[in-house]
Amino acid sequence: MGGGVAGEDPITFGMAGRYAHALFELARDEKALDAVKQDLDKFDAMIADSADLNRVVRSPVFDADVQLKALSAILDRAEIKGLAANFLRVITTNRRLFAVRDMIRAYRALVARHKGEVAAQVTVAEKMSDKNLDALKSALKSVTGGKDVDLDINTDPAIIGGLIVKVGSRMVDTSLRTKLNAIKIAMKEAR
Repeated sequence: MGGGVAGEDPITFGMAGRYAHALFELARDEKALDAVKQDLDKFDAMIADSADLNRVVRSPVFDADVQLKALSAILDRAEIKGLAANFLRVITTNRRLFAVRDMIRAYRALVARHKGEVAAQVTVAEKMSDKNLDALKSALKSVTGGKDVDLDINTDPAIIGGLIVKVGSRMVDTSLRTKLNAIKIAMKEAR
């Protein structure tokens, strides 16, 4: 039997990880890690903010030509150029655009690791203010031994309030939804 999964780098494992790793190596060689990250973050935010764009990205109904035309218009409007734009066009042509958000997440993690930062995934009920973002970064920095933290923030109104923070394999869930579910379970068991 060949090499097992145990030896695989968890960031680059799977299709999305392989694409992200290829982009990371190109961006590193061209000294464009941060520029590519900024462009990908901008594109990721656009997907998160637009149900229509999310549908175009994720739906198998649209063929590669339609996706490529839509993508080109979006990239022009957002002024996303260079390596990030070429990467997005390649994954669209290869019918892999549906996994772009996973690729972006893996790319962020690779850049963070390269810089000695820690990547953290945060889920909040609504957009955070800059003041709260700074407070969260400071709190996470103290927990990670002083390492800078690269935040990947997702908004999910279903959690009602609070936060879900995942740093590596550690997860802290202080969401109101989780607390309410725990109360419901306790009430059922108390019968």
